[in-house]
Amino acid sequence: MKLSVLDQAPITKGNTAADAVTKAVELATVAEELGYERIWMAEHHNTKGFASSAPEVIASYIAAKTNRIRVGTGGTMVMHYSPYKIAEVFKTLSALAPGRIDFGAGRAPGGDHYAMYALSEGRQPQVNNLYEKIKWTLEFLNDEAPKNPYYQKVTASPYNIELPQSWLLGSSGNSAVEAGKMGLGYSYAQFFNGYMNKRVFDAYKANFIPSVFMEKPEIIVSYFATVAETREEAEYQAKPADIARLLFHKGQADPLRMTPEEAKDYPLSEMDRIWIQDNRYQHFVGTAREVADQLHQEQGKFGFDEAMICTIPHSQEARLNVYRLLAKELI
Repeated sequence: MKLSVLDQAPITKGNTAADAVTKAVELATVAEELGYERIWMAEHHNTKGFASSAPEVIASYIAAKTNRIRVGTGGTMVMHYSPYKIAEVFKTLSALAPGRIDFGAGRAPGGDHYAMYALSEGRQPQVNNLYEKIKWTLEFLNDEAPKNPYYQKVTASPYNIELPQSWLLGSSGNSAVEAGKMGLGYSYAQFFNGYMNKRVFDAYKANFIPSVFMEKPEIIVSYFATVAETREEAEYQAKPADIARLLFHKGQADPLRMTPEEAKDYPLSEMDRIWIQDNRYQHFVGTAREVADQLHQEQGKFGFDEAMICTIPHSQEARLNVYRLLAKELI
């Protein structure tokens, strides 16, 4: 199974945002050594829990520090940016690291409504033309002039650059058909809601039209997982993230700063414990063999090509261990 990394540059207790970004680079170099296919940086705004607000910037630095692994964004939130600028950023990245850059386009805001309005300089955010913006971006990437009067007389530079591999992100299945029609890879975030439907992937494949960005349909599914040498250790390392999800569900913020020791003694009601266990379909926890078996079962059932793993143990050592253990089982 192809295995990849999704990194949100989490800021855990005792670490700074600068530490989180530095550790993203360390993770990329380790993932490359282990044989991972790609690493994508997420885009998050108006949060003290994640340091990845400018994923294309971190991606450029990672590309300079690595040699083989593909590097990209999961994703670039297109509602905030001009297609012209997005294309110029990714053409520049592809010029610097030809054959290794991924453009992952997301339609979500990557933040709350305060961030949305700040990024649009107080104007009403445009949310009804996102597929058009993605298509215009792709045309610019391919040295074409989009059929939009704003873009008829401009060229996205650098010109005649090797194309980045391009993907459309989704978490509900609504974008699957559009991804196929545009000839893009389809990246599905299973960990957003735990919901998977094979008909979504079948619809993507049925509607796929080969393009300069992707010759055949390709599906990545992103999972949230915590792995350790024993199930007991995995549960111990997973508990801060479990509580983070619980508190987010209750409308509370920035819980990622909790350590495993603090999480172990965190007061949970019986209903809280039930909620956490009921949400194990969104958070795979166990030994590497147990989680690998889950991923193989999911791949056999849904027919995707690649699993992308996001994990947020408190320490960098525990986080790297998750990727090392999974690599031994799956790569």
